Amino acid sequence: MSGGPVLALVGATGAVGTVMISIINNRETVPWGEIRLIASARSAGKKIHVRGEDLTVVELTPEAFDGVDVAMFDVPDEVSARWAPIAAARGAVAVDNSGAFRMDDEVPLVVPEVNADRIGDRPKGIIANPNCTTLSMMAAIGALHREFGLRELVVASYQAASGGGQAAIDRLRAEVEAVSGKQVGERAGDVREALDAAGLPVSDSPFPAPLALNVVPWAGSLKDDGWTSEELKVRNESRKILGIPDLKVSATCVRVPVVTTHSLAVHAVFERPVTVGQAHKIFEEQPSVVLVDEPEAQRFPTPADVVGGDPTYVGRVRQALDFPNALDFFVCGDNLRKGAALNTYEIAEELAGRL
Repeated sequence: MSGGPVLALVGATGAVGTVMISIINNRETVPWGEIRLIASARSAGKKIHVRGEDLTVVELTPEAFDGVDVAMFDVPDEVSARWAPIAAARGAVAVDNSGAFRMDDEVPLVVPEVNADRIGDRPKGIIANPNCTTLSMMAAIGALHREFGLRELVVASYQAASGGGQAAIDRLRAEVEAVSGKQVGERAGDVREALDAAGLPVSDSPFPAPLALNVVPWAGSLKDDGWTSEELKVRNESRKILGIPDLKVSATCVRVPVVTTHSLAVHAVFERPVTVGQAHKIFEEQPSVVLVDEPEAQRFPTPADVVGGDPTYVGRVRQALDFPNALDFFVCGDNLRKGAALNTYEIAEELAGRL
């Protein structure tokens, strides 16, 4: 690699950072003259294979950003909050995948298919990547909004365990193993008893209830009036990305026993009439959307079909009953790829073309 801008990946050894490196390795071409891997002191010195080279991970320090043009952050909120401004002060554009800056008025919240024009408006030198739940539907929603003008959005999410990190994945797998092959009844107490017997009390879980053989209508932390942080992210981030500050949004976020790939049931109301045929045509024209909608053959997207892929998958597109100018549809997207690593990288690629 030579002759292009310098890219830094902060959090290179983490879960999302690992996916990011896979994405970079599988790109046909990359615009970078140098790729620099950055992580905590305990990971410094590790070797990671990136595009034919074994790169050494360097420690996260201010000097690590010297000469960097674009720095992607795949780290917890508190790390980004401290280090993204340092990277920007050293001359890099920080592209942050955490929640630290998403609702900052001076930081654009970007989905390249929807609002790439906002990339150039970055007073703090930072660009934010949306939450994975919002991202899972945004390519599809943004395409419809451009044609019909979105007015209202009601969403029910079905969120994979991986949205809660590695500990949540490990917990789901342990719970599934604990109940597998056992005569577990339908009552919640039966599942809890099986988990207790396996040394997996719910009190030690990242979930507030058993996730195996169950769904849990809760994701995130408690906020005002009974809403969760995940539900408010869907509302606030959708408004900001689409540039509709008064968009009416209501979301219910549900955790389901799926390892990776979020799904959403979307009810969208528009300013102008829209038909299923028009929506199909718009979805088919979007490079990052795959339409799988054959009700007669019962073909529609599911997480098991979508995991590991980059596009957003859309199906079950219906004219909303009893609601004018409205559609109902189902969306699936890999929350570790487009929902996190891929969108961040696509922002970085867009930046590379503008530097």
